[in-house]
Amino acid sequence: MVGRGELTDKAWTRIEPLLPPVESGGRRWRDHRQVINAILWKLRTGAPWRDLPERYGPWKTAHERLRIWTADGTWQRILDHVIVKDDSVGNVEWTFSIDSSNVRAHQHSAGARKKGAAPPSGSNTSPSTEKPSDDPAAD
Repeated sequence: MVGRGELTDKAWTRIEPLLPPVESGGRRWRDHRQVINAILWKLRTGAPWRDLPERYGPWKTAHERLRIWTADGTWQRILDHVIVKDDSVGNVEWTFSIDSSNVRAHQHSAGARKKGAAPPSGSNTSPSTEKPSDDPAAD
């Protein structure tokens, strides 16, 4: 039984040939399908790696495999293959989400001068606050 958000048998048969071979020598690699399901869980939930459920194996394994496959182009190869095949038969549903959040900052976060603090060096005082005796050309 496939859990929610995990690879179906059909999806697995399509991407399995695109994955690098299980390395021989040394320790045996954890099953690619289990690791991909772990990565998909992490991406779907946004939870920290350390919160990965035990059924997916060690979180370090999934994290490291994601890092390696991103660096060597495996993820891009899978995405390219799936999108081209599914889009050609009309199975891709393109969904765009645009977020227009607006957060107001407090006035103190805008870099305003603190009360009683000296003005920054090199700044000019406004003409309305100048004293007549401050202007040397007035003499």
